[in-house]
Amino acid sequence: MDFAYTQQEEQFRLELRTWLEENLPEGWLDGTFNMPEEQAAYGQFLRDWQRKLSEGNWAAIAWPKKHGGRDATLMEEIIYHQEMVRVQAPPAINYVGLHMVGPTLMQIGSPEQQEKYIAKILSGEEVWCQGYSEPNAGSDLAAVQTTAVKDGDKWIINGQKIWTSFAHFADRCFLVARTSKGEKKHHGITCFLLDMNQPGVEVRPIIQMDGEHDFNEVYLNDAVAYEADVIGNVDDGWRVTIALLMHERTGIGAQVFSLEQQFDALVELARSVTTDDEALIEQREVRKRLLDLYIKSRGSLLNYYRNLTKQLKVGHPGVEGSMDKLFVSEVTKELFSEAISLQGHQAITWKQDAIYGDSYWQKNYLYSFGQTIGGGTSEIQKNTIAERILGLPKDIGK
Repeated sequence: MDFAYTQQEEQFRLELRTWLEENLPEGWLDGTFNMPEEQAAYGQFLRDWQRKLSEGNWAAIAWPKKHGGRDATLMEEIIYHQEMVRVQAPPAINYVGLHMVGPTLMQIGSPEQQEKYIAKILSGEEVWCQGYSEPNAGSDLAAVQTTAVKDGDKWIINGQKIWTSFAHFADRCFLVARTSKGEKKHHGITCFLLDMNQPGVEVRPIIQMDGEHDFNEVYLNDAVAYEADVIGNVDDGWRVTIALLMHERTGIGAQVFSLEQQFDALVELARSVTTDDEALIEQREVRKRLLDLYIKSRGSLLNYYRNLTKQLKVGHPGVEGSMDKLFVSEVTKELFSEAISLQGHQAITWKQDAIYGDSYWQKNYLYSFGQTIGGGTSEIQKNTIAERILGLPKDIGK
């Protein structure tokens, strides 16, 4: 495998790097920028950042030019992820819209739906969330219990969604509901493009153990969707959800490169923490554990590159994305667990008392558990790898 970048690709990197230096918020690169703490102000900050990305033609570089993208190559996407991770750019508030809903609309949506939604997704004018998970369905999307019942030209939707990222900011929801009972449980499912700003939709925050608010419960009480809000065909939502999930897996690149950066920070932590006036990195057992994590993180990166090579050849992402998702999320959890162990009793401190001052290790350690759940649990990824890559028999419970 050739790891070198072409002159054209390096020129692309330089163009992006220059734009970031000129357009990131003042104080961002030198660490003096203060992120808004109040939810509404934070949400507006992220919308403004996406609008700036869109104006610079950097919001969705892989999208076709006719939809406001750059027709970027896969390698240019890799460079984009690398540069965004390098500067730790503000998160994408419309991640669901940009990486999942938008590409799915281009693939399956009607011309009217594309005209209505895609430009607003790109600019951040409309933020999207994903209405998949339910309290009693777990990771089994086919066990969806939210119902949509036809009433004239309307669909009346009732049910509950949970762990819905960005629902407190969202204007629209890519919602999965049951519209009929089929022979198999993944039959009779339909996908809706639901308006979140209506009386029948109630969003309740889920406060995490680190005190942050990223997830929500969404209650649907006679919420209304129309025929024009159905994407694909009625009762054919399983095909649509699979298409969307394939697009979701392509966003793993940023996590792979973040893992590299996090490992480097872990090494610096081992250098800075001392016991009996000796840096922990001088201890044989610590170096052994760091080496083990380096091997795993490097293996995750190389496996990601291998899957990218296949994608370059066939032209579309495949189920190998489950391997990347599994490896990266599990290694990330191990890495932050090691960071907490290295800190000893200081690991229980928070905010200004914590090493690095902003509870970096503590917050990410707690968040790392969620990474093995969101976007498909590790257990589901293992089943996918076993059945669809290794060709093993299906789970006996299916």
